[in-house]
Amino acid sequence: MGDTGDAGGVGRTAAASGALERELREVVRGEVDFSAGARALVTMDASNYRRVPYGVVAPRDAEDVAAALAVCREHGVPVVPRGGGTSVAGQATGTGVVLDFTRHLRALLSVDVEARTAVVQPGLVLDVLREAVRPYGLTFGPDPSTHSRCTLGGMIGNNACGSHSVAWGTTADNVRALTAVSGSGELLRLGQGWTGAPAGLRGFVERNLAALRTGYPQDLPRRISGYAMDALLPERGTDPARAFCGSEGTLGVLTEAVVRLVETPGARALAVLGYPDESAAAEAAPALLPYGPLTVEGMAADLVRGRAGLPRGGAWLFVETGGSTPAEALARARELVRVADPLDAAVVTDPAGQRALWRVREDAAGTATRIWGSPLDGVLGGGTEAWPGWEDCAVPPARLGPYLRDFRALLREHGLRGTPYGHFGDGCVHVRIDFDLLSAAGVARFRRFSEELADLVAAYGGSLSGEHGDGQARAELLPKMYGDELVGLFGQFKDVWDPAGLLNPGILARPARLDENLRFEVLPRRPVEVEFGYPQDGGDFSAAVRRCVGVAKCRTRDAGSGGGVMCPSFRATGEEAHSTRGRARLLHEMLAGEVVTGGWRSPEVRDALDLCLSCKGCRSDCPVGVDMATYKAEFLHHHYRGRLRPASHYAMGRLPRWLRLAAPWARGLNALARVRPLAALAKRLAGIAPERALPVLAGETLRGWLRGRLADGVPVSAVLWPDTFTDHLSPEVGRAAVRVLEAAGVGVVAPRGRVCCGLTYVSTGQLTRARAVLRRTLDEMEPLLGRGLPVVVLEPSCAAALRTDLPELLPDDPRAARLAASVRTFAQALEECAPHWTPPYVGRAVVGQTHCHQHAVLGDAAERRLRERAGLTGALSGGCCGLAGNFGFERGHWEVSVACAEDELLPAVRAAEPGAEVLADGFSCRTQLEQLVGRRARHLAQVLADGLGGEG
Repeated sequence: MGDTGDAGGVGRTAAASGALERELREVVRGEVDFSAGARALVTMDASNYRRVPYGVVAPRDAEDVAAALAVCREHGVPVVPRGGGTSVAGQATGTGVVLDFTRHLRALLSVDVEARTAVVQPGLVLDVLREAVRPYGLTFGPDPSTHSRCTLGGMIGNNACGSHSVAWGTTADNVRALTAVSGSGELLRLGQGWTGAPAGLRGFVERNLAALRTGYPQDLPRRISGYAMDALLPERGTDPARAFCGSEGTLGVLTEAVVRLVETPGARALAVLGYPDESAAAEAAPALLPYGPLTVEGMAADLVRGRAGLPRGGAWLFVETGGSTPAEALARARELVRVADPLDAAVVTDPAGQRALWRVREDAAGTATRIWGSPLDGVLGGGTEAWPGWEDCAVPPARLGPYLRDFRALLREHGLRGTPYGHFGDGCVHVRIDFDLLSAAGVARFRRFSEELADLVAAYGGSLSGEHGDGQARAELLPKMYGDELVGLFGQFKDVWDPAGLLNPGILARPARLDENLRFEVLPRRPVEVEFGYPQDGGDFSAAVRRCVGVAKCRTRDAGSGGGVMCPSFRATGEEAHSTRGRARLLHEMLAGEVVTGGWRSPEVRDALDLCLSCKGCRSDCPVGVDMATYKAEFLHHHYRGRLRPASHYAMGRLPRWLRLAAPWARGLNALARVRPLAALAKRLAGIAPERALPVLAGETLRGWLRGRLADGVPVSAVLWPDTFTDHLSPEVGRAAVRVLEAAGVGVVAPRGRVCCGLTYVSTGQLTRARAVLRRTLDEMEPLLGRGLPVVVLEPSCAAALRTDLPELLPDDPRAARLAASVRTFAQALEECAPHWTPPYVGRAVVGQTHCHQHAVLGDAAERRLRERAGLTGALSGGCCGLAGNFGFERGHWEVSVACAEDELLPAVRAAEPGAEVLADGFSCRTQLEQLVGRRARHLAQVLADGLGGEG
């Protein structure tokens, strides 16, 4: 197989590694980082593989790239180019030095509208290019599901495709010219013809014309596997740039590309066609191609939990049509429905409806990592794990139906399950399979299945990779597809470009074995002792961390624009360490103990989690349900166990206690807080950011107002939860909620004793105290729980804590599950307890933000319906306000907190029409708006209470 490098990245002495780092720093103007944290962040991509590098270099320009390659060549150290790190075959991992192009080399250099071309750098994210050329009616045709975070360099390296390839082809079809530095240090300007090609390439082709002409399968639109050496044949136009595409970083390091742009249709329609199963859908797909669709995507029912508006069927084709007008696009979609002979069909012309359906398809790469229906589902609670490795085989489209039947039979033969979906119009099927990659027997079965599936694909005249590249997952098996002679030429082809074998060794040419360097090998075999229950992961923290498969939806810069939240800290800093994926990778390496060696005391993990807002956005927005807020609380608990904590943990983490003690002295304390030197001293002692204003304590708490006030003859039908924030800091929200509830005929009762959701203790990792607080709360709530009343929680963060943290911290107390199931938001309680009540008509535009915890845990459908009934028009923005409880108050978080607010919330408020009502149900959101832009926001209950008239 040849030398594939040191799988662990630890074979080099510390002195040699230090010398390498010093020399790189001397010649590279970009960042050079050999720290444990930097290395840990790039040990994995979105595949099953893990390789530890010596360090990471973020080059500023092409000169930096050449300089870094020269140093590495002198030291005999491999180099791995890396873009968004979303590769699923292992080609974006490696030993040696990783070149990170996402930090600096990410510019759109120019656009030629007339020629329909753009000049891009390799780190440019695809959606950034598409957004820039959208005003000209243009786009870049290939669009993989990771379009919001994958880079053009990575797409060229893998020859990525996407759902529109039936119309616009692969990335190679859309590349005009490339500039790259070869492994030997040559600056290559690649296009058509031999000009700019590396020395010796023409002679190699001329010596091997017969093999190149006969060795490749024909009639295969998605042939991505191996090197595209046949692009150099004279009858194919002798195109070295095209031959470079799909080389997975093994031939040269890309520094610039000229890409083709295509005209986008003026209007689109989406026909969703239902069929009995995926084979029937696959057999129907080729007949649609002559009608010129933009997409022919397929997806089976076992991928979809709930039908999400899909028509009747066991599988579906998503067929998009275009036209210069909506009527033309609709007519083409209806024509396709007529010729497709589906079991059922739906044609969607509304852009929002199309986006919702496409989101189901695009999230499949993450959703498919959990397979439902296994006997283990009841134990794990969240489906069994499924992995890539055979993610994207492709066969001629006309043979896809029979291939899928044989593929399903092979799965059954090996006792495996998978959920097929993908680009049926191109014969390409994505599937993740429930391999056991943790045990020796499971890995052996993975190898046997891989070998037999490769035989099956080859028998159908297919390609082992139809989109994502071979990487380490499939390159070993390429002789089954191409034969030994052609695969032998792959090594010679690489040697022409990279004679020292410097670039991404072990990939494509002289490949590593498909069952080595698996990322699970280093994880502990026994469950780690933890505080939370992790019910979706069988109580296993390692399994929870394994949830992150690297699809990197958390790295998108515009998650909020679609009403999402994840990941506000990454959008503020752009740093991998501040993404959900980055933090999960660091936790993975913490458990492995090889690179990050401090265990729970790791400073690398602590520093990365410091800027996690605990917004819970990843819990809902991450396709695989990574819950970083819970992982952060778990880590902080262990990290500070028996140690002195940051001052903010004592001050804000124990806020309920301090506010309760301060309540009798509220007026005096408020006066003292207005004395600047005293306020500054208090903030310093409490670990609060000096830029923050201290909140004003209520003169009368909500609990004080509630005594003797409740019901007024209205039958009690709900419990009002007096959360800490509403009770001590904004009791006016509680008073307004009671007025509205009573007006709707909903009488409320409050708990007699002190209750607390434990949120502040959880978010600061004080889990022993949180558990004690929650047990006392359950004792107080037990009599009310016995009445079966819904519990109305006005503060979304507290409602989310009760719904999720409570049962996960006290999984053995049945009262915890009962209370969690009883929690309702204000709007949910009105809808449930007073379904026929008509709210006052306010008739006003609204602006603001859905609380991130509500978005992630509770949903806001009831709130949207209530606003609509009250005549409150307009949508609330997504994202996170940036204050997020204690986060935005803590010293050192001010800049990130403000940047998060500026991402969605503040621009929306500034752009609102005069007189618009600013809505924010969360105390943090209201505080952030008041402190940053001086706007008073209100809870929905306050707006409705005003609409009732009378006493405020």
